[in-house]
Amino acid sequence: MMKRLLLLSSLLLSVAHGAPVEKTVTYEQGGVTLEGFHVYDDATSGKRPSVLVIHQWTGPGNYEKGRARQLAELGYNVFVADIYGQGVRPVPPESGKEAGKYKSDRKLFRARLDAALEQLKKDERTDGSKIAAIGYCFGGTGVLELARSGADIAGVVSFHGGLASTPGFAAEKGKVGAKVLVLHGAIDPHVKPEEVAGFEKEFNEAEADWQLTAYSGAVHSFTQKMAGDDPSKGSAYNAKADARSWEAMKVFFAEIFK
Repeated sequence: MMKRLLLLSSLLLSVAHGAPVEKTVTYEQGGVTLEGFHVYDDATSGKRPSVLVIHQWTGPGNYEKGRARQLAELGYNVFVADIYGQGVRPVPPESGKEAGKYKSDRKLFRARLDAALEQLKKDERTDGSKIAAIGYCFGGTGVLELARSGADIAGVVSFHGGLASTPGFAAEKGKVGAKVLVLHGAIDPHVKPEEVAGFEKEFNEAEADWQLTAYSGAVHSFTQKMAGDDPSKGSAYNAKADARSWEAMKVFFAEIFK
């Protein structure tokens, strides 16, 4: 009898929360096939706030899928972008070279970001007035490019991303409609204080709505356990900064999606 009750309770809980629906999505930009990842909870029907996730420098993988699942559990419709192209999943040092292609060609970078955003926008579950983008490292740079480009979304969140722009692609006054949240490692050696200051100046002059939070003791990649635990290497996981930044994102979403 007890086993039957436990089984019934488990089934009821499963029905209440629904089940995650996950699928690989192929799409194209500039003749290149891209492979994204879509996840949502089927307990909810109809349109809902949606989130675009931009990957770090090794391309979309298990880390991004894990974050997408976490977001889906919060009720969001989530799409993980592929900036590089189907099957292009480099490891260091090749990943640095691949990321560099897009950082040095912001026009191409923005085209790939826009292609992913369009995939999310055209999904029947997406509430077009409630879209955000989040990104990690390379992806953190990417979401700021979306904001700079004037993308029609509610907000962006950059987790330990690069903050510098390039000539001709800086944020312009009156054109940044998305609210911006930057979550930064206070001692990140890859994003130096002058780069932070440059970001602040750029977005102030653009009259954008932005926030920047720096986490003490955190270096680059502070949300990623695969970065290891040695801050002296410049990239390392920081559990406190990881937890605090995720909560900051949730508070930000509550504001922009209200």
